[in-house]
Amino acid sequence: MDYQTYKPHPDLESLVKYYWTLKVPFDPKNQKQKIIPDGCIEMTFNFGDKIKRYISESEYIFNPSAMVMGQRTKSYFIEPVGNVDTFAICFYPYGFANFVNTPLENLVDQETPIKYLFNEIQANDLEQSIITASNTKERIDIIETFLLSKLNEETTIENIVKNTVDSLISTNGSTPINIILKDELSKRRQLERHFKKQIGISPKQLGKVIRLQSTLQMLLNKKSETLTDIAYENEYFDQNHFIKDFKEFIGITPKEFLDNENMVLSSLFYK
Repeated sequence: MDYQTYKPHPDLESLVKYYWTLKVPFDPKNQKQKIIPDGCIEMTFNFGDKIKRYISESEYIFNPSAMVMGQRTKSYFIEPVGNVDTFAICFYPYGFANFVNTPLENLVDQETPIKYLFNEIQANDLEQSIITASNTKERIDIIETFLLSKLNEETTIENIVKNTVDSLISTNGSTPINIILKDELSKRRQLERHFKKQIGISPKQLGKVIRLQSTLQMLLNKKSETLTDIAYENEYFDQNHFIKDFKEFIGITPKEFLDNENMVLSSLFYK
């Protein structure tokens, strides 16, 4: 399994978190992998074999080869049917709204083909250019040229949304929204109105996902001795509160998560 990340161009670094590539040779012993919400929106291009996304215990659909994965409110399973070879763009929560007119709440828990979000001819040209590029550097150059051409100076994220996201990220999602907004009711209403359109999920949901990322990193890197320590360091009320939120997004307890063969891929992203 070969997973690599790359920094974006300075003109895009406030919107694009990083680019990543993943190569996994096929192994018939491979297990389904659970993908966990991370608070980001991703555009992915798959050059390898098809990837199943399970919609129930036994039913699945095949992911589009070029798609945007919207915000996630729950975990889900994927399973490659052969070799994995993927290039992806990971956007900050408020980043992707700069490039499309579609309300991001329409993308939640969906894999949307890029041809439905951009001009179809442009989307097809982009996909073919990415596929035929000879290496990752060329792919990054192609996607950055595309993204920079899409940026419209008159289109900006509402400051209230961006400031809220920044505050959630800087505090690992632990700061309540009413504290961020200093209990100003008018701002709370503004935030709720714009957040789903520009982020895709509510401020509370995003805060939970960001806090989950912090706990996963601590859990996998063994930065705390006990679950109680992790709970308090991430400002959960107590261990039970931590376990409840963990199960809400991942479907199992923190103890069950460790050494689970379905979690190898998600563990890789958080270590």
